Amino acid sequence: MGALKDFYNTECVPALKEQFGYTNLLQVPKLEKIVLNMGLGEAVQNPKIVESAAQELSMIAGQKAVITKAKRSIAGFKLREGMPIGCRVTLRGDRMYDFFSKLVNIALPRVRDFRGVSPKGFDGRGNYSLGVKEEIIFPEIDYDKIDKIKGLNISIVTSAESNEEGRSLLTLMGMPFRK
Repeated sequence: MGALKDFYNTECVPALKEQFGYTNLLQVPKLEKIVLNMGLGEAVQNPKIVESAAQELSMIAGQKAVITKAKRSIAGFKLREGMPIGCRVTLRGDRMYDFFSKLVNIALPRVRDFRGVSPKGFDGRGNYSLGVKEEIIFPEIDYDKIDKIKGLNISIVTSAESNEEGRSLLTLMGMPFRK
């Protein structure tokens, strides 16, 4: 347990210190949290879909998903304020490291025609987001029990100051970026 965390402390920290010339340990970028989010627009017609999505997300993350509700009504989308339209999970600490290593070592290699994740998913402050079109790449999901394939967004929040630092951190931790 926590193999990735140990790897981060023993391998990644010295490499990042050397690459960017940090003097203080607390300057070294680290993972802060990983947020998994499923936005389900079709929940407007079919409210039951949110519950199944929340169950799937809880299985993937290993912690209970919260159901998110609409902030305001939008008539064009037939949306009322307070309707459930998605679910999300925020992972921190050990669960976050477990999920990250599962994502990198098990889930991403199972994507069809996978050549690496896009290096363009950084937001300018060292945080990285990627979308997964099919949640069946995660080993916990039983293909036969799924009513509909739903994608999810994964946001990896780091303490890095810039895209470059964030990319170095994730690359060292094993994120397969496209060349």
